[in-house]
Amino acid sequence: MSYIHNENSRVKIPALVHFTRLGYDYISLKNCQEKFDEDTNIFVDTFCESLNRINGKNLSITETQKIIDEIKIVLNADDLGRGFYNILLTGYNGLKLVEFNSDCRVKNTFQVVTELTCKNGNDEFRPDITVLINGLPLAFLEVKKPNNKDGIQAEYTRMNKRFRNKKFKRFANITQLMVFSNNSEYDDNEIVPLEGAFYAASSYEKLFFSHFREEDTSIVNSLKPIDTQSENFILKDTNLVSIKSMPEYQTNLAPITPTNRIITSLFSRERFFDFLNYAIAYVEKTNDDGITKIEKHLMRYPQFFATKAIEQKLSAGSKNGIIWHTQGSGKTALAYYNVHYLKDYYRRQGVIAKFYFVVDRLDLLTQAADEFRARGLYVEEVNSKDDFVANIKTTGTTNNTGLDTITVLNIQKFSEESVARAADYNITVQRIYFLDEAHRSYKPTGSFLANLINSDKNAVLIALTGTPLIGDGYNTKDVFGGYIHKYYYNQSIADGYTLKLIREGIATKYRMKLQSSLNEIEMHKGAISKKELYAHPKYVTALVDYIINDFKTSRIIMNDETIGGMIVCDSSEQARAIFKAMKDSVFSTALILHDEDNTELRRQNRNAFKKGQIDFLIVYNMLLTGFDAPRLKKLYLGRIIRDHSLLQALTRVNRPYQKLRYGYVVDFADIRVEFDKTNKAYFDELQAELGDEFKQYDNIFKTTEEIHNDLQLIKDKLFFYDTTNAEEFSKQISAIKDKTVLIELRHALELYKELYNIAKLFGYEELSDKFELVNISALYNEVNNRINLINLKENIQNAEDMSAVLNHALDEIDFQFKKISEDELIIADKFRDSLERVRREMQGNLDPKDPVYVTLMEELQRLLKKKHIEELTGAEMKAYIAELDRIRQAAEKKNREDQMLTKKYENDPKFMRTHKRLRDAPPPLATDSVLYNVLVSLKHQIDGRVLTNERLLDNEPFFVREILPLIKNGLSTNNIQFTAPQVKYVGACISNEYFTERNWAN
Repeated sequence: MSYIHNENSRVKIPALVHFTRLGYDYISLKNCQEKFDEDTNIFVDTFCESLNRINGKNLSITETQKIIDEIKIVLNADDLGRGFYNILLTGYNGLKLVEFNSDCRVKNTFQVVTELTCKNGNDEFRPDITVLINGLPLAFLEVKKPNNKDGIQAEYTRMNKRFRNKKFKRFANITQLMVFSNNSEYDDNEIVPLEGAFYAASSYEKLFFSHFREEDTSIVNSLKPIDTQSENFILKDTNLVSIKSMPEYQTNLAPITPTNRIITSLFSRERFFDFLNYAIAYVEKTNDDGITKIEKHLMRYPQFFATKAIEQKLSAGSKNGIIWHTQGSGKTALAYYNVHYLKDYYRRQGVIAKFYFVVDRLDLLTQAADEFRARGLYVEEVNSKDDFVANIKTTGTTNNTGLDTITVLNIQKFSEESVARAADYNITVQRIYFLDEAHRSYKPTGSFLANLINSDKNAVLIALTGTPLIGDGYNTKDVFGGYIHKYYYNQSIADGYTLKLIREGIATKYRMKLQSSLNEIEMHKGAISKKELYAHPKYVTALVDYIINDFKTSRIIMNDETIGGMIVCDSSEQARAIFKAMKDSVFSTALILHDEDNTELRRQNRNAFKKGQIDFLIVYNMLLTGFDAPRLKKLYLGRIIRDHSLLQALTRVNRPYQKLRYGYVVDFADIRVEFDKTNKAYFDELQAELGDEFKQYDNIFKTTEEIHNDLQLIKDKLFFYDTTNAEEFSKQISAIKDKTVLIELRHALELYKELYNIAKLFGYEELSDKFELVNISALYNEVNNRINLINLKENIQNAEDMSAVLNHALDEIDFQFKKISEDELIIADKFRDSLERVRREMQGNLDPKDPVYVTLMEELQRLLKKKHIEELTGAEMKAYIAELDRIRQAAEKKNREDQMLTKKYENDPKFMRTHKRLRDAPPPLATDSVLYNVLVSLKHQIDGRVLTNERLLDNEPFFVREILPLIKNGLSTNNIQFTAPQVKYVGACISNEYFTERNWAN
């Protein structure tokens, strides 16, 4: 909207004040005498002072600028800032940029600034809050008011577009952490983040928003009280003194608001330095074309608190314990982060840390080694028992690359020969063993575990598991000690790291067909083993027929050709039979068995599946644990899996992918019994395994009640519509003007896409009768387009909100130009660019009531009303581009004039607008320069009174009475002849600005 946005009083200004609680200084850009480098936004003077303070140097500004110029070259690389990050950690030519040691509070400078422009040529954006460490802009925050349109996704979409723009590369590369908040609590039922406060690392392609749920309540106790002087300075500098007494503003100053909580969690000074030093990972990923790209990852909050918990455990003298983090929570990444963290922990004690990652299968060894290498560790692989004997006796590493090192090995390498003797121990070496999947193969009766423990009885043993064994008999805690940190499946679903599962039974006709095949085989074969029965060609043919049809259907209803499937077979014989039967299908497959092919070929097939080059993996025992492929969304379960392996297998399909809400488990294991809609068999199995901890996993499946409720809702919402004919459906929804009805209809269609396969199984045959399968996505798109069109019309009717119209046009309208040439495609790109530039200028307007702006807005309205944007021809686009460019140029001129005048008033648009109203009202009171002298003095007097008397703005007549004497005195001092109506008009203009600001800020 016009000149004040609700997020100022409700989020941004309280957040700036909250930063001062944490020990940050607020920097004004108004009268800032300090030079900052516009290519990087590095504050040169502060950077120079900090370098000299930290390093004991006496560098000049010129010498500092040369360092910045060298940093600028590093920031130009297409490496997501990896080169700069290395400089940040290790320094530049022997100079520390940041002091990470315990005296970081004293040695470093902590500052925040608002509206610092990131600019390159004509392209620019201004984060709401930028966080500066030693003058380096290392983080920023974008904030919105609660219940804003599109929620936090509005900023997500905008930032994705910005960082894809190569002109912003340097700003993306220098940024280490970003926060996006609309000051709302998290909605744990949404797969796409809409509400809450999230943090992310920069990305050229796609951001990943992470939740942060604080676990250390003591961090709030370190907060300082608000310093009134700092608060008043922020309010005056942002020209928002009018909001100080507002109850909404006072409420949002509280440390417990969602935005202020995440600021405390991430930017408390020691916490922020922990994140900068230990919580960032650059991961190399190879795409489908064999091109390696870099992703920047940040520690998830459970990984961070697990790391802190490990440190506390070690400091208390304990040497072992369990990290229970559910599947998909990143246990390998946790080990990676701890290599850095614990290396420094022991270094401070004068001890060398040696790290080992222990697995119990060769495929997991290869996978773990690849993951660590992708994150930049040097990996030592132990290929023989002799290699390990040599490794265990060394005090350092053979690595001369300068990289931190981890040794990856199978537990079977722990032989009696590897057991160290007391004479071999070196008190300056601390071995740390991370034991992957610690719920299996580590039984205390086995020799391997005993050998591991005896290899160094002083070693630290950290057991990693998503499914510890809890019941009677062998118990994970009996072997590895108590839990260091827990993170359950329910929490993981709420945080968006994993998906809820839907268990699909087999459609009745296919279940009967499969049962008939089994009966026929047994009748002809007589006594036959289960293994032979399920691998028989007749049964396998029927099974494969079902899987192929189901998978085709799934790709259609999910509107996603990239999802993959896994078939978990009853035996290796059945796996081979299914692989053979599927060779003639339209889907590509790979057979993964321990005795099929070789290790390298199996690895290639796994990677090809992850990249989308293979549709199906066919397995028996392999890949049921430790295999992560987000595109795997259909698990065809052909046998009963028990104990911890059950949850491990089910969660192969729980990784987030695209915007899908669920992973799907298709259950063939109970085809000889009635389909169990309640998933009771699974629940009983899990409860027997997890005991009292089961309540933390009871959210793993969508329940029968939830499914029934959703299907009934779908049935009710779709009752009146012709869903078998997309054209008729389009006509029906085109008559609907109530957007709420359409949003509910869209939600129903979205749900039905997810539940299509099980509607009949739950007795909703009439739903499937109302739909042609291929229509579902088409109907959903029709509803979505109708909602977009209504949004556009609503925005166009709002005479003051032109930015909303343009945001909608650029962010939501799908440009679909049919049968046009390459030349016209170029024109379409130019048209979008012209719209973007107009939007930027309109959003920059500070005076929406200016007659020139009003006229420009009316012209733009007429232009956008003429025809649907997505239906323009090439010729029409050329004409529209010319019109848009003319409007933009006129808006640029008006904005430039307004900004020049605003700058005279210390960037306070209230007095710029007042100046224009008084100047343009006949007869004019005075010349521009004299009028300025009057108004700037009034601004300082009135702001001062508002800050010292918070009730001054509670009553407008009272406020006017208070400022009239000031106005008369100001006019008289400047020798201006005035009348009583003129004084009242000046008072009305000023009062209107203050109370409009106050109302819009509310």
